[in-house]
Amino acid sequence: MFTGLVEDIGEVVGLETLGDAVRIAIRSPRVTEDAAHGDSIAVDGVCLTVVDTSDGVFTADVMAETLKRSRLGSYAPGTKVNLERALAAGQRMGGHIVQGHVDAVARLVSREASEHWEVLRFTLPAELERYVVEKGSITVNGTSLTVSAVGEDFFEVSLIPTTLAETTAGGLAAGDEANLEVDIVAKYVEKMVGGYH
Repeated sequence: MFTGLVEDIGEVVGLETLGDAVRIAIRSPRVTEDAAHGDSIAVDGVCLTVVDTSDGVFTADVMAETLKRSRLGSYAPGTKVNLERALAAGQRMGGHIVQGHVDAVARLVSREASEHWEVLRFTLPAELERYVVEKGSITVNGTSLTVSAVGEDFFEVSLIPTTLAETTAGGLAAGDEANLEVDIVAKYVEKMVGGYH
């Protein structure tokens, strides 16, 4: 489990095709300082299992299902990624419950700057619309964000300078894709309420 509070911006340094999977190598001395084989690290919101670590680089295997449901299949050496180690017992939970299971890929429609923040508008896939509410939580590329507005086919998030500087959101341009994970609580509520019909 994760919180959506990004710990570091890492860099993809290698991709090895393994038939129907890919082994990805990512440089981040910060998240690898205590990482070991079998640990979980969220990469742009995708929970990956550490295969190996060496000299500030960790490797992880990405199966075809993950490549299909996320934007990891489009990565190349040099791609910057948001990273978060799994939540340890006793840590503060500053974001929201994030599983690292990407629901869909969205596209950045626009970004509007103001004096102290920026508003980013993303497409909202139709199958996820019912889970996204104003002032609710959503994960974009592994970052826990609050929805500031929602429409029929879009949602917006308002980002402070810290978020723009310490995540990859600061470098997103209109047309760029992002991994989305909706709040898991909404899915459970829907299933439970559905049982009463």
